[in-house]
Amino acid sequence: MPARVLTRTALTTLVRLLPLLTETPQPGSVLAARLGVGRVSVSTLARQLQAQGYPVQVSRRGYALQAGTPAPWLPGMAAGLQAAGLQGRACRYLGTVTSTQDELRAWAGDPLSPAPAGAVVLAERQTAGRGRRGRVWEGQDSAELGAIAGRNLTFSVLLPPQPDLGRLSLLPLAAGVALAQTTQHLAGVGGLKWPNDLLGPQGRKLAGILLEADLRGEEVSRAVLGVGLNVGSAPAGAACLHDVAPALRRSEVLLALLSALDTWLAAPAEQILDAWRAHSVTLGQQVQVQTRAGVVSGTAQDIGPDGALLVQAAGTLHRVTAGDVHLIGQL
Repeated sequence: MPARVLTRTALTTLVRLLPLLTETPQPGSVLAARLGVGRVSVSTLARQLQAQGYPVQVSRRGYALQAGTPAPWLPGMAAGLQAAGLQGRACRYLGTVTSTQDELRAWAGDPLSPAPAGAVVLAERQTAGRGRRGRVWEGQDSAELGAIAGRNLTFSVLLPPQPDLGRLSLLPLAAGVALAQTTQHLAGVGGLKWPNDLLGPQGRKLAGILLEADLRGEEVSRAVLGVGLNVGSAPAGAACLHDVAPALRRSEVLLALLSALDTWLAAPAEQILDAWRAHSVTLGQQVQVQTRAGVVSGTAQDIGPDGALLVQAAGTLHRVTAGDVHLIGQL
């Protein structure tokens, strides 16, 4: 059966319905009166929101958003943003998108109302998300992190201007520290695997980071940081926070993570490097690193001032700036 095409009026009403929803169920008659439509229309629109990926719950008590939904207008999120000093943060909460990276890039490039530094695009579901080196980063069946509506966190942040090109390589490490500190504090798990993965119980992937930057000469004209964190579900072989902390709410995790990102993305280089080392599950381990030049096997000794992985192999210290790391004990 073909999908129903909404009229412009219905689309406008759909957009108006979403911010009326809270975590407390509201009867259809109440929402209908506020929107100036009939109860049947409310039911139709609520299911359209579900189809778009929003975690709308429909019950005998009425219509609500799933508890812990990180929608910025919800009282808990609004109060949390204020308490964390994040009030006024530009944020768009979306259902299904191709990629939060692309959505934020488009917003940043809007000639009439461009996204300000620090702006966040959060989506419930991606259809064309991507990870490092062009990998797919989408739904639960993907080998990369994905998001199932109402379960995980997938978002992108527009970073402030970066006049220092040399600092660019440290930003994924800084984001990794923010992730590790957040998940350690909230759930007691999280270790960093170079270059940009967060591992959970049994060394399973818990989160991933993607940094995309536009360069203009020796300056970074725009940098967008993407984060995917498994909170309530995970692809096969990966981990989620609910494995160890089932009561965690996504809104709680997002608030803590945004605050930590603000801190670490602005931290001095040495502080970032020291903190990354402290949270690392890579250093001191036997590794195999797949680089464009071939495989480097040896002991991960340290990271350099630019975040490169230093691998001791056969008496030679290799400096790896990009590659896929396999911890030998987890091959």
